[in-house]
Amino acid sequence: MPAALALVAGKATDAVTRGFLPAAAALGLDVTVLTDHPDEHAAVFGGRVETCDVTDYRRIIPRVAPGSALFTNSDWLQAPVALAADYLGLPGKDWKAATRTKDKGLMRRHLAALDPVFSADAAHVPADAPYPLVLKPREGVASEDVYLVADAAELAARRAEIAARRGGALVAEEYLPGDLHTLETLGDGRELRVLGSFRTRISPPPRFVEERMEWAPPPPGTDAVLAQLAALGVGFGACHTEFVVHGGRARLIEVNYRAVGDHADFLLADLLGVPLFEHILRVHLGEPLPAPVPPPGLHAVVEPRLATASGTLAAAPGAVELTDGGVRLSYLPQRAVGTAAELTGTNRDYLGSVRAIGPDAAAVDAAIARFWSAREWVIV
Repeated sequence: MPAALALVAGKATDAVTRGFLPAAAALGLDVTVLTDHPDEHAAVFGGRVETCDVTDYRRIIPRVAPGSALFTNSDWLQAPVALAADYLGLPGKDWKAATRTKDKGLMRRHLAALDPVFSADAAHVPADAPYPLVLKPREGVASEDVYLVADAAELAARRAEIAARRGGALVAEEYLPGDLHTLETLGDGRELRVLGSFRTRISPPPRFVEERMEWAPPPPGTDAVLAQLAALGVGFGACHTEFVVHGGRARLIEVNYRAVGDHADFLLADLLGVPLFEHILRVHLGEPLPAPVPPPGLHAVVEPRLATASGTLAAAPGAVELTDGGVRLSYLPQRAVGTAAELTGTNRDYLGSVRAIGPDAAAVDAAIARFWSAREWVIV
């Protein structure tokens, strides 16, 4: 097993600072963080932090010391890290699969034979397009600038609005109705294992903010999702896939070729009772998947607290863990008191999230309700 790890990161995230870095320490790895946000990481990590243009595989390759494994959990960095791993002969993801999953236009084109979904460059949508359409950044994350548009006029207006705020290509896709689910998988290049599934509640149209993730058995149609992941080349490391089920048919929404985020990764680890972050790192160290664990037989939910206005967060609870009526609750803040932010109508509006694990849905929901009602978040 390698004795060192080059962990490639953009902005500092809880998944890295609270998940993967402690996991690397538990595995006895000598860690170097390569990042284009060195100050953020140096503030929370006492080890080596090196500045690097992590978007370019040619800059990553010479910074990886001999005898090191290579890993990233970033949406944006999967392809360059996969290219660097391939060049260095290290365990890693297929760079083509990482590119296909990140680029929503490429993903739809690659899967057209398995599941045709209308998708077009948002600047060139034909007049006979099957409205309503979902307008989204071609390589977006966190539901940012994702809108349901009813017609060509609304499409043009939303495109102009987004262009005034940010650059980047947009795609317009056929709206796929149904209940939103996730599939959490982990692969070692030989086996792709399903770890579990969440049922996701989203905000009413025209936005798509994730408001709650509830543990649930993988729904009917999951085999079709696995077939599409195989067609994309997904089979190594962690993957978080979003799909809808409607009329017994499962259809992909997007594939995030990294671990589930927004603290659902911590919930998954706690619920399964396994060192999930260590398991993910181990496959990047060249090890096979660990033995599977039986279904937990418990109910679990992760639910964010969403900002309701723009302004400065003046008061909010800190991190806490407690037990209420047989339900284990864990809360982590996602915005620090004293920071200011505009209301975006996206997952960027999360102030924090509570994770709850208990014997059944009624107990979990009641404990979450009591948790929210006993605390206050103040924005001024």
